[in-house]
Amino acid sequence: MEKVKLGDIFTISSGGTPDKKNDNYYRGGNIPWIKTGDLKNQYVCGEVEYITEEGLKNSSAKLFPKNTVLVAMYGATIGACSILSYEASTNQACAAFLPNDMILPDYLYYFLCSQKEKFIKDGVGGAQPNISAGYLKNVLLKLRNLSEQECIVNQLNDVAELIDKRKKQLSKLDELVKARFVELFGEPITNPMGWEKVNISAVVGGKVSNGFFAKRGEYCDNGNVKVLGVANVVNRMYSNTEELPLTNGTDADIQKYGVKYGDMLFCRSSLVAAGIGKASIVPKGVPSNVLFECHVIRLPLDLNKCVPEFMQVLSTTDYFRNQVISQSKTATMTTIGQDGILKTEIILPPLELQKQFLSFVEQTDKSKSAIQKSLDKLEELKGALMQKYFG
Repeated sequence: MEKVKLGDIFTISSGGTPDKKNDNYYRGGNIPWIKTGDLKNQYVCGEVEYITEEGLKNSSAKLFPKNTVLVAMYGATIGACSILSYEASTNQACAAFLPNDMILPDYLYYFLCSQKEKFIKDGVGGAQPNISAGYLKNVLLKLRNLSEQECIVNQLNDVAELIDKRKKQLSKLDELVKARFVELFGEPITNPMGWEKVNISAVVGGKVSNGFFAKRGEYCDNGNVKVLGVANVVNRMYSNTEELPLTNGTDADIQKYGVKYGDMLFCRSSLVAAGIGKASIVPKGVPSNVLFECHVIRLPLDLNKCVPEFMQVLSTTDYFRNQVISQSKTATMTTIGQDGILKTEIILPPLELQKQFLSFVEQTDKSKSAIQKSLDKLEELKGALMQKYFG
């Protein structure tokens, strides 16, 4: 089957950023302005920023038509893809593949998704690795006729739809847990049940610390320790301890940085303020060779004073989040130190009531486990299909 360079069949462009100091380029704008953080789904959706006609004309930002396929070229989002469902502009970190009659937008989308690991591996640079439009122009694509493309897209869309349903089911269960939290404890910010308020240090049962550091080149396939980072902590109840990157650590490293149930892990640096101080708890039964890395802060909780699952859900409330964000510092990145976390105040209901909440969480986890297994199989099927058609 013939392979062609993307640059031979697509016009590939990128956008730009109107001067942030000029309010006239943004205020009252009605032109969608897409950034790499907006490339989360197959089609761009949800809240996006807007620019004005003046901002568009006085910058390198460009207007792209519906069905343009976008791929992120910079930083942590390299390889993220989406299709424009409406006319929009983009910043310079998005590569835009203008639509044509030879390739279906969804076919290109799935192809680019299949190349994400390669894009990450090939990214150049230091703190912000990147790929370029020139690099993308030389990427090879199998050229199929439109009917074959449509057949492939339909198969992948069917699997993607099922995956989306499973994710929504998991999300609903997470909402149930939060609803049960409010039912038992009330909204912490108003504290209608009058629970005791204490500094978070009152429930810490050990030394608060930052994690393990290994250089990028020290990670390998046959390492003796797994390293749990920010992406494994943020936006989840339990830290993800599966399929972690490997490196080599000493017995002293394992002793110092190994995680266990009762450890609460906080993100200490983020590109955006919304990500700072997001937390998760280490699940039960985690292997002793799982370490937490240097961009994470560990608070070892005193299990005689609090239930980790209670603490984790509390950490997602506005009451807790507002305190954490107020203690963060923003320069190139938003950061928070151990002292910032330790300045937060918490409500502390009786331990027995927290244990009632834990029982509900454990029952919910059983349902989530069954759904997750189904989701994992669907993800595996999708990966196999992507390999079959694009590998």
